[in-house]
Amino acid sequence: MAGASTRERGAAFRAWLFVLPALVLVAAYLIYPTIQTFRVSLFGGTGFNPTRFVGLQNYLLLLTRDPLFLSVTRWPPRGALVNNILWLVLFAGGTVVFGLLIAVLANALRLERVVKSAVFLPMVISSTAAAVIARFLFSPDASIGVLNAILNAVIPGFTPVSWLGTPEVVNFAVIATGVWIWTGLSMTILSAAYKSLDPAVLEAARVDGANPWKAFWRISIPMLAQPIAFVLITMIINSLKMIDLVLVMTSGGPAGASRVIGFSFYWEVFNNNQVGYGSAVAILMLVLLAPLMVWQVQRIRRQEAGK
Repeated sequence: MAGASTRERGAAFRAWLFVLPALVLVAAYLIYPTIQTFRVSLFGGTGFNPTRFVGLQNYLLLLTRDPLFLSVTRWPPRGALVNNILWLVLFAGGTVVFGLLIAVLANALRLERVVKSAVFLPMVISSTAAAVIARFLFSPDASIGVLNAILNAVIPGFTPVSWLGTPEVVNFAVIATGVWIWTGLSMTILSAAYKSLDPAVLEAARVDGANPWKAFWRISIPMLAQPIAFVLITMIINSLKMIDLVLVMTSGGPAGASRVIGFSFYWEVFNNNQVGYGSAVAILMLVLLAPLMVWQVQRIRRQEAGK
């Protein structure tokens, strides 16, 4: 028994020895920066080493007195937090829906590889370059822009729109660009999952009289639930971290109408030099992201345990 106990302790020691480098990296690049960010969020003033302790004042200001982050004084509510809700619904939902549709429809085409390559192309270039391209489509100047030119040619009497200069439509233009960029990743994952479905099950559904539409909704979609959930959570996390598209396309404008949480953190720290206030935004973003990441990890573990 003593020998077995010694072997068990030795095995546990070797296991911790292998895990130790990863633990050191997690502590150095995740835990410590998170603690430091929270500490800095309790201070006010300018610069990267604020010294005026304000406690939770930055959080109170962020959620109650910063109209660029959250404004509920008029309907509909506005601000970065509200804009992120739009991103959660339209960006995450749009990438999943379009990715799934393209994955399924392209699967029946002879030019499947060409179609999927064209859809995936925006993922190859950087988001900054894609955002610059999108500015030619959604121009802030109503007198120019590819989309205005197309709509003017197709719709007689069409009044040009400043897509990136109008508060009511700017978020939809930036979100559409995000969907265009990230649909390729969604399509790739869902296409691989769709091709891996058991053809015998689909054939049995057709033999039982199910038309393609019913077979898709009642057979394929339930079998794709896990990959769809994975892509959806990934896109939700991306929407909460969004910085580059908003920065390049609008810089948060016009008048802060297109700001999101990730952009607010970047802008407060690197433009306004309010590191304590920006750190409060970062902690709030972490609070929103943490449950999603924990749920994703637990879902993957359950999926692996069920194999």
